[in-house]
Amino acid sequence: MTHDPALEAHEHAEHAEHAAHAHDPFISRVSITVAILAVLAAGISSLETIEAGGAITSASEAVLSQDRATDLWNEYQADSLKKHIYGLAADAPGPKAQDYAKTAKEQVAKQAEIKKQAQEGEAERDKLMAASRVHEHRHHWLTAAATMVEIGIAICTVAIITRRRQFWLGSVLLAVVGVGLFAAAYLT
Repeated sequence: MTHDPALEAHEHAEHAEHAAHAHDPFISRVSITVAILAVLAAGISSLETIEAGGAITSASEAVLSQDRATDLWNEYQADSLKKHIYGLAADAPGPKAQDYAKTAKEQVAKQAEIKKQAQEGEAERDKLMAASRVHEHRHHWLTAAATMVEIGIAICTVAIITRRRQFWLGSVLLAVVGVGLFAAAYLT
């Protein structure tokens, strides 16, 4: 069975509406609380999903950036070998010694550009991995926030069944904790 926050919010709101028809002021207040918490839980769960997706996307892009940087470093190493071979050939006497020396110098310039591109790729990788960690951090806080609000909804149901104010206040307290965790996701 899949977890659909929007559907659950709708179901909780329907249950709250049915309970409100009992014309008991306490039941009405608890029912309204259930509806509000259901909407809150759905919103937090949606943000949780977005943050999880952001973590995965950023990590995947970081891997691609690292792959590009690795390819460039491999090219840099190949050009380094070419530079050394042309340098050795330039040191040997012969009619093409100057051509080999020129080619060796060209390899040095080419290597400098490739090195710069590889370092930029690694910097991009680091930036994307940091973004992935931020998304993952938020995701964990939002998971805890949604859980607290959903437990609050369940305790509201107990309050309706038992008609005990303590359960209702406990559910409100859990919702406040959930909102605090939600805030922590974006403030820490």
